[in-house]
Amino acid sequence: MSKYAQVQPPADGEKITAGPGGKVETPDNPIIAFIEGDGIGPDIWRASQAVFDAAVKHCYGGKRRIAWMEVFAGEKANEKYGTYLPEETLEAIKDHLVAIKGPLTTPVGEGFRSLNVSLRQKLELFACVRPIRHFPGVPSPVKEPEKVKMVVFRENTEDVYAGFEVEEGQPETQKLIQYLQNEFGWNIRPDSGVGIKPISVTGSKRLIRAAINYALKHNYPTVTLAHKGNIQKFTEGAFRKWGYELVREEFSDVAVGWDDCNGQPGDKLLVKDVISDIFLQQVLTRPTEFDVIATMNLNGDYFSDALAAQVGGIGIAPGGNINYETGAAIFEATHGTAPKYANQDKVNPSSVLLSGVMMFDHLGWNEAAETIIQAMVKTFASKTVTYDFARLMTGATEVRCSEFGKAIIENMDA
Repeated sequence: MSKYAQVQPPADGEKITAGPGGKVETPDNPIIAFIEGDGIGPDIWRASQAVFDAAVKHCYGGKRRIAWMEVFAGEKANEKYGTYLPEETLEAIKDHLVAIKGPLTTPVGEGFRSLNVSLRQKLELFACVRPIRHFPGVPSPVKEPEKVKMVVFRENTEDVYAGFEVEEGQPETQKLIQYLQNEFGWNIRPDSGVGIKPISVTGSKRLIRAAINYALKHNYPTVTLAHKGNIQKFTEGAFRKWGYELVREEFSDVAVGWDDCNGQPGDKLLVKDVISDIFLQQVLTRPTEFDVIATMNLNGDYFSDALAAQVGGIGIAPGGNINYETGAAIFEATHGTAPKYANQDKVNPSSVLLSGVMMFDHLGWNEAAETIIQAMVKTFASKTVTYDFARLMTGATEVRCSEFGKAIIENMDA
């Protein structure tokens, strides 16, 4: 009997566990939680789930399979529980370690800024990981999108996303402004809203540690700490400082900071840094100089969307929210719910598909991940695409969301 009111764990599945250091231990029939999402969520989830199951069958025959377990957030949760983010959903994801989700609507006036942010913070998924790459044939606004191959590690729990702000004109705001004037001599206009931007040693080092480990595992030559430390010296500047400290403390045998090698790392991983506004310029003018990017929450939001635009847009941008210390993770579509297209079987499911690729990598099922990637390469090369790309391509065959998924499945055997 299920311990949950609405969630039904499949009887033929086993829980994913994690060993020391957050190393995921995946059974042959893992239970994976999924949230369909709102708006276009059900459409793109159905197409993606079919691809995921087909990839597992293609690679492992009947030896492995996913036992899917639906959990609820967003509008569907509100219908079932009377709240958009029920505690039962959080508990089920905690219990089963790994989940994947479609886009969620953020309700207005419900006490939290974003369902996505709430999931990340409540489950302590401190790294938002966004790989950005170009698929041949996908339309792009830049001349050489194939040069963009980066992975953004965005800190997920701190910075302005912590939500520590007070509204202009409120008594508590005036009290805070007066306190800051009295204690620090800060002259803040009395008609201001005020926000607090926490950046900690703990949050910074665990994020940068994850980025360095990822770069070493995947043979990337550089990690770049992107920050606005020239202005925000004790928050973003400290992030940079703590990053270089971490390299010396924990990675000196395999990595070296720019200042310690004058940009000549030999056979070690090079850790360098860049001012955030310069970074946004240089990813356009010389993108091959960047590989893994470690940054804070707000910067990471800007960077990952801007980079996605260079390779075809956020409709093809995957994301994973991961705690590398526990192995817990939620993989997700990075775009919105597009409610005007809901239930039309129209929208590109690639963001969820590529998030599934990340999920399979996290599980250690690398064959399934690579099968999906290669099938997507073939599908895009054939110009079999959904409307968003078809309108930008010459000679394209426009297909529905579900048909795009079927084309990928067919290309697994091509």
